[in-house]
Amino acid sequence: MMSITQQIIMIACVVAGTLLTRFLPFMIFKADKPTPKYIKYLGYVLPPAVFGLLVVYSLKDVQVTSLEGFLPELLAIGLIIGLHYWKRSMLLSIAGGTIFYMVLVQVVF
Repeated sequence: MMSITQQIIMIACVVAGTLLTRFLPFMIFKADKPTPKYIKYLGYVLPPAVFGLLVVYSLKDVQVTSLEGFLPELLAIGLIIGLHYWKRSMLLSIAGGTIFYMVLVQVVF
């Protein structure tokens, strides 16, 4: 059990870390200067990379030895791909696929 002092210190550290990560880019990259090309490149490639990492992490424990072991995941991935090509919205793809997968796992399989 943490004491009140430890809890306050932990909350202060979390607040400081959050504020630092929010304000540091504005302090490093001034508004009067153009954004460096590598930062623009990272802004272009990181969202798909994070999406790919999410897929790999989600599928790491899939059992391919039985149909029930991978069919819900396969159907959800199909829906995610379809939603993404249809609307090009990462939020819709992730949310729709997650909801569909949870319905499959809880109700169907």
